[in-house]
Amino acid sequence: MNTTFDLSASFKAYDVRGIVGETITVDSVRAVGAAFVDSLELAGETVLVGGDMRPSSPEFSKAFSEGATLRGANVVLLDLISTDELYYASGTLNAAGVTFTASHNPAQYNGMKMTRPGAVPVSSETGLKDVQERAERYLAQGTIPAVEVRGETSVRDILEEYSRFLRTQVDLSSSRPLKVVVDAGNGMAGLTTPAVLGDRLLPALPFEIVPLYFELDGSFPNHPANPLEPENLRDLQAAVVEHGADIGIAFDGDADRCFIIDEKGEPVSPSAITAMVARREIARAQAAGESEPVIIHNLITSRAVPELIRHDGGRPVRTRVGHSFIKAVMAKEGAVFGGEHSAHYYFRDFWNADTGMLAAMHVLAALGEQDGPLSELGREYEPYFSSGEVNSKVADLQGSIARARAEFEQDGVVVDDLDGLTFTPDHGNWWFNLRPSNTEPYLRLNAEAVDPETLEDLVQRVLAVIRA
Repeated sequence: MNTTFDLSASFKAYDVRGIVGETITVDSVRAVGAAFVDSLELAGETVLVGGDMRPSSPEFSKAFSEGATLRGANVVLLDLISTDELYYASGTLNAAGVTFTASHNPAQYNGMKMTRPGAVPVSSETGLKDVQERAERYLAQGTIPAVEVRGETSVRDILEEYSRFLRTQVDLSSSRPLKVVVDAGNGMAGLTTPAVLGDRLLPALPFEIVPLYFELDGSFPNHPANPLEPENLRDLQAAVVEHGADIGIAFDGDADRCFIIDEKGEPVSPSAITAMVARREIARAQAAGESEPVIIHNLITSRAVPELIRHDGGRPVRTRVGHSFIKAVMAKEGAVFGGEHSAHYYFRDFWNADTGMLAAMHVLAALGEQDGPLSELGREYEPYFSSGEVNSKVADLQGSIARARAEFEQDGVVVDDLDGLTFTPDHGNWWFNLRPSNTEPYLRLNAEAVDPETLEDLVQRVLAVIRA
């Protein structure tokens, strides 16, 4: 096949992502729209199409819709949406869909996140590869043949429905008054925050929202919309202290992840947020009659998470890192909630999908139903000390891992290989995980210990071994 029509540069394991005009174009998107309908057998069915605030999203939405309707699907244009709005629409309408977003990637990127009906993700293992191959064939033949009955296109605004639904999941009306700084990063939370937490569409909640970068601007003029990088939280941290706020919330570009800052301007770790939300979701499930609600956590969240889950009568289930694994295990186990260290939070009552806004609402509820500051509340869920992710560029990934295994096994440390290698001693004063990157020559270290000194000694010892 002509390499011009090789889409592998933009088709990833879980979504499509590329540079606009280079690895993702109007023509390729149109072909993907047709291929999506063919692969998922959606002729005569509804396909939802939306996009974020990136300049290319409207023309890509139009092109995808053209391809989809040529192959017989009826397109409902959702226009400007966050990624979790797509999940809401796909779940509540039981329809397949796509949103155009490159999440936290820089301005020159765009991409597609796709779902089957019911917000079931489409990954390389569940149809994305087939969509790619069909789209490449359409591009190679230079035309997309129309079916006898072409689909129709309509428009639907779901923002108010989505906002009302989220408010049914967490009752914030009885919270104590809170001052909340929200950094939307010029991304889609600039649209969804006033609708869900403010009074733009629904009655006011007892919150004073201080907006930071709510203007929808896909060029990201203030900072990249990636709160996982500490430098992108600095404006929010400063604003929380300046305004004397109770809490700060940062969203990524498509608003499916949220990061939390306490009243002192300090980050609250995603592990602590996972534990905090898990406690609330366990209690809610138990009140509804579940004897042992299941909570999913990936293997590099704090060990405080499974400890709290067990303490509260839930059953923790540990998974590999990556949202496709979390969603699959959520469905298999009937889990009520799942959390990742990357600040993706998944809810059974949100079709097992991730939503930054619903997680933020749970944190606001937990803070608002008691009188203490968030820094004190967060400490309850964060008793250990974490290294964060430490990356080492090594020439021989497997050799470095083997040296670490040999070094620590001689001390009687238990090693498991669920995802990379996790090392846990009998005394339980620390643990660490080593995982090779899938895309770069990096070895990723995550470590946790009972005190800072033990953590520092552990990290230095591990790094000395793997970088030798």
